[in-house]
Amino acid sequence: MDMYDKINELYDKRREVELGGGDDKIAKQHEKGKLTARERIDLLVDEGTFVELNPFIEHRSRDFGLENKKGPGDGVVTGYGKVNGRPVYLFSQDFTVFGGALGEMHARKIAAVMDLAAKNGTPFIGLNDSGGARIQEGVLSLDGYGHIFYRNSIYSGVIPQISVILGPCAGGAVYSPAITDFVFMVEKTSQMFITGPKVIETVTGEKISQENLGGAKVHSTISGNAHFSGKTEEDVIKQVRNLLSYLPQNNQEKPPQEKIDDGDDYRPDLADVVPIDAVRPYDVRNVIEQVVDEGSFFEVHQNFAKNIVVGFARMKGEVVGLVCNQPKYMAGGLDIDSSDKAARFIRFCDSFNIPLITFEDVTGFFPGVKQEHGGIIRHGAKILYAYSEATVPKLTVILRKAYGGAYVALNSKSIGADIVYAWPNAEIAVMGPQGAANIIFAKEIQNSPNPEQTRAEKIEEYRSKFANPYVAASQGMVDDVIDPRETRIKLLQALDMLKTKKESRPYKKHGNIPL
Repeated sequence: MDMYDKINELYDKRREVELGGGDDKIAKQHEKGKLTARERIDLLVDEGTFVELNPFIEHRSRDFGLENKKGPGDGVVTGYGKVNGRPVYLFSQDFTVFGGALGEMHARKIAAVMDLAAKNGTPFIGLNDSGGARIQEGVLSLDGYGHIFYRNSIYSGVIPQISVILGPCAGGAVYSPAITDFVFMVEKTSQMFITGPKVIETVTGEKISQENLGGAKVHSTISGNAHFSGKTEEDVIKQVRNLLSYLPQNNQEKPPQEKIDDGDDYRPDLADVVPIDAVRPYDVRNVIEQVVDEGSFFEVHQNFAKNIVVGFARMKGEVVGLVCNQPKYMAGGLDIDSSDKAARFIRFCDSFNIPLITFEDVTGFFPGVKQEHGGIIRHGAKILYAYSEATVPKLTVILRKAYGGAYVALNSKSIGADIVYAWPNAEIAVMGPQGAANIIFAKEIQNSPNPEQTRAEKIEEYRSKFANPYVAASQGMVDDVIDPRETRIKLLQALDMLKTKKESRPYKKHGNIPL
């Protein structure tokens, strides 16, 4: 046997590994409308850049018939490649081998590539398609999950971590995605749940399908566990590539900058976007699109807690994070879900050096027994905590209303905003003119021969005295009252001014956010 025979043997073994569970299993995967682990990698990374690691790893189990079963790559493909020319590390679970179930060596492969990602300061992407823990390996598979969860947690805020759910994801398997920064799902073919429909029916008697229990629609609208969803795997993976274009490689870097033609930054249409009448709804996205670079707004959590809009955009090619009240839903009030959504996004931006811009039009925290009993105090406090803790440049534009505790929570000067601008129609007050007048002038209204007329007069008196931006500006709580049409110009000037901002916090191990 000479060297060439050995080389041929190597290629034969490699081909065997690349076939995964074999042609029949691959055909079944395709029948379900799913791609194979390797096809997904090819879609995700730039052509020809993927380098596989540990292809020849195999399981070591000798129980429950596994001693006679080979599992190429132990059910997961790991390695590194480039996305938009920048390196990423990844794993892609192979459903054609043991149903992608996680065993000891499968987990060891994932942990090894996560460590490499952290050492190299590079984003990490998990393509999940797995039946869960490999039961035949018992506690070893659970230990494997632990090693992955530990790394997800320790590397959180160090490198961006992205989870893509491309099939079932059950039991312990869902906790790794839940710790990562962003979760993507595919409609109809991907699900996440702790206990499946059969277990739920046995224990509680409730009947539900897999899709209605933990499908993409459920997680991107009701639970908020998924940030993005798409109709096909191709669509979802394209979104992942797009997201990466807004993110730095790690917490020591700034996000990538795009070159942009210098156009006119004056935006005449902004004068007509927001109705003067404080109760008339409008879509805050119309404001966003006028202010940021054209076509650059990339919304996060689009279908969850729609009363707040968050996402990435560019301003003259530089990445910013946007947090905006949405008067189209619940009058833009803050509730439990929108507090969680905003706080998580703010903390991500702060972790990865992305300046924050807040567009504010808020009546307050949403009233109601359900909200109070659900813990709106604790959840609302997360927004206050996240903004206060953040040291990136923080800008606020008050578009219309800023009432009560919600005014304070949404990046006010008092909790650390660098610059607060207000439009001339802004109303900044402890509460809305109606409520305030009814409390302050209760006796006068009650004793008046014409209570309704007196109430109307007192509301107007309160509005003219307090519900304008100039009182707050005179106290230094608003830095400037600006012409709406100059909003982009003013924000660009402020971002430029804050380019070299450095701000430290008292030494601590970490704070204790009100979770």
